[in-house]
Amino acid sequence: MIGSVITASGLPTAEPLTPVGRTRIVKIGNSQGIRIPKPVLEQLDMAGEVELLVEAGQLVIRKVESPRCHWAAQFEAMAANGDDAPLDADYLATDWDEDEWTW
Repeated sequence: MIGSVITASGLPTAEPLTPVGRTRIVKIGNSQGIRIPKPVLEQLDMAGEVELLVEAGQLVIRKVESPRCHWAAQFEAMAANGDDAPLDADYLATDWDEDEWTW
């Protein structure tokens, strides 16, 4: 089966998808859902909240990442490029900071 997969670069690519099993859509209260086998969830390190997307007629379920999950790597890249200097350093210091504040 060929499906649309979003790569790390954010660009879609045609990549073979490996079926891992079948499941049924079941009634859960007023909604419907699917049961995902525990080994699949463990293999994907997936638990808790997930994100649902519909792409090219397929349902895609993926982990919800923390909004700040990639910040450390981005800060390291900024430091490596010398792009981590404060932009407003000249405007932060006041006379009170220089005369009254004890560091």
